[in-house]
Amino acid sequence: MALESSRSAFERTRRSVGGGVGSGLRAAMPPHPLFVREARGAHVWDLDGDRYVDYVMAWGPLVLGHGDPRVVSAVTEVAKKMQVVGTGHALEYLAAEAVLDAVPHGERLLWSNTGTEAVQVALRLARAATGRRRVLKFAKSYHGWHDTVYAGMSEDDCDRPATPGGQGQSASVLDDLVVARFNDVRLAERLLSEAVERDIAAVLVDPVMSNAGVEAPSPQFLSTLRTLCDRHGVVLVFDEVIAGFRIARGGAAEKYGVLPDLSVFGKAMAGGFTQSAVVGRAELVDQVTAGVVHAGTFNANPVALAAVEATMRVLADPAVYEVLEATSSEFEALVGGVLGSFPGLGRFHRVGSLLQYVPAGGATGLHGTGGLWTVILEGMLRQGFLFMPSGKVFLSTAHTTADIEATAEALDRLLRKS
Repeated sequence: MALESSRSAFERTRRSVGGGVGSGLRAAMPPHPLFVREARGAHVWDLDGDRYVDYVMAWGPLVLGHGDPRVVSAVTEVAKKMQVVGTGHALEYLAAEAVLDAVPHGERLLWSNTGTEAVQVALRLARAATGRRRVLKFAKSYHGWHDTVYAGMSEDDCDRPATPGGQGQSASVLDDLVVARFNDVRLAERLLSEAVERDIAAVLVDPVMSNAGVEAPSPQFLSTLRTLCDRHGVVLVFDEVIAGFRIARGGAAEKYGVLPDLSVFGKAMAGGFTQSAVVGRAELVDQVTAGVVHAGTFNANPVALAAVEATMRVLADPAVYEVLEATSSEFEALVGGVLGSFPGLGRFHRVGSLLQYVPAGGATGLHGTGGLWTVILEGMLRQGFLFMPSGKVFLSTAHTTADIEATAEALDRLLRKS
């Protein structure tokens, strides 16, 4: 893989786009970000025409792979008729009905665009319903780049005043955050027992720590949060922007049997288009008719909702998740097996089709992962396999056994040389 055109494209882009990338984390890709000209199925082609097996999958949305014809066809038909309109249209309810049919606790929803936006909408609903202002989140969990939640990004931030996750953030809003530890039932019990005194309106939790090592919830953790929220009048919010519709059609509620009050969905729900939603109890969502402001010119964009409706129709087939599970299990066995044959190099954590490389020391991060991952990342790229700097791996129904076997063989070659 020459990568020369991508290097030139990156240098050119830096002259017009801050950081040279559309989203800051992409700049962490060594030796430089990849620029692609085409994407189909489980593959992308760079500007030099070289093909890569893609395990980035747009950072999670592409459960069905690039350019699924069922999604593309639906979008194409709508795009011919309208793009964005300032009125209602049938896809608003057709797509909503498809989502609500899948989600066990789905009574009503609100359309939004990105996960960051939808999280803020969910927290606004929780504050309005409870009359409280604070949010309990969990250390290392990422809930978007907004000042109010991009904090507590270190394991050491538990049970102490939250600190900003980056420069330029308003420190004044961080008094609204209380930071606990994922899977720490005792700490959650103590903090939520003081919910009234601490003014806690919501618990905001990624039911799978998708951006912090793909850590699954312990058997009692989510059910304990549900019990505590009921007991202390707190709204339980699942951030399922990454895991939702990827780990199960009904999201975490289906997989773990715990119903939150609200869930935030994004990424996989729209098959590669920009869309998010807040889904949950009608009495919470319907507060938008009684003073809670929810707005956005591009909310319920018909093109994006065509993608949602088509994607949800495909995901209603149980065979989709059977294929995803089989493919992901095969990746874990073959590629993870190669990794495991070299002692001390770490392993993959997996929940469904969401995986994460975790080094022997256990240090993973949103911006990059420790251990040998940087070497693996660049070495695999040069052999035609695209992974993410954070170490997350996204599988799709478009990945084949041949793709995975080739990946395992390439990793074996790389590690034997390292």
